Amino acid sequence: MENAIEQAVLRVVKSMHENLGEQLTINDMARTAMFSKFHFSRVFQRVTGLSPGRFLSAVRLQEAKRLLASTSLTVTDISHRVGYSSVGTFSSRFTSSVGLSPTKYRQLRTAAPQIIIDRWGETTGDGGTTTVRGAIFSPLADRPIFAGLFPDRILEGRPVRYTVLSEPGPYVLPDVPPGEWHLIARSVADGFEDADHLPAGADGGVCVGRLGPITVRPGAGTAVADLRLRPMRPLDPPVLLALRDVLPARAPEPAELVH
Repeated sequence: MENAIEQAVLRVVKSMHENLGEQLTINDMARTAMFSKFHFSRVFQRVTGLSPGRFLSAVRLQEAKRLLASTSLTVTDISHRVGYSSVGTFSSRFTSSVGLSPTKYRQLRTAAPQIIIDRWGETTGDGGTTTVRGAIFSPLADRPIFAGLFPDRILEGRPVRYTVLSEPGPYVLPDVPPGEWHLIARSVADGFEDADHLPAGADGGVCVGRLGPITVRPGAGTAVADLRLRPMRPLDPPVLLALRDVLPARAPEPAELVH
């Protein structure tokens, strides 16, 4: 039964990729899955971690990233191709999810590598007294890992705290503010550095892990959260945050990037 549900959700995800310029409704997606609208919404969220609408928005923005990096189409043309009738709405959502405006993202994609996360500036929220620590395990034994705490189960927007590890192992995220956070980590195999635009699960070249929500209460002290990465699948939400240059061949020492 579970496999049948995943196959139904996969049909919908495939339809999203094939019809990015169309205004897909929940009814359209439910028909593709062959479920009732209400049952479909519940199982889609359970399988992917996101609502159908949120997942579709992420797929659209992922394709926009690819088009900005690989074509000379204007931002207006790209916004229409990925289903936005308003270029202003597209630019606003792209910027909040990716961390850069469409124009700046295109410029940086053609410039010398930079540590894009340095452009985030101050982290969100007030500092807390809680430290989240643990270990991250990955099948990519010698590759750097980006790990951050996010308000939702998708790697987008500004993390409340983050670090970059040179390889799998212990991590520490200090001064985490109170709230409910999802620990999300990602690693990229050698030769897959342009993984922003690879299909999910491309030969195991992209590995991800998610854990949460982790509830952080004032004065909690330390929260322990271990995480194991696995090859990314088509059912995983797309990675929207601009991480191309966060995972260089040799990552900076963790102390340089922990916030």
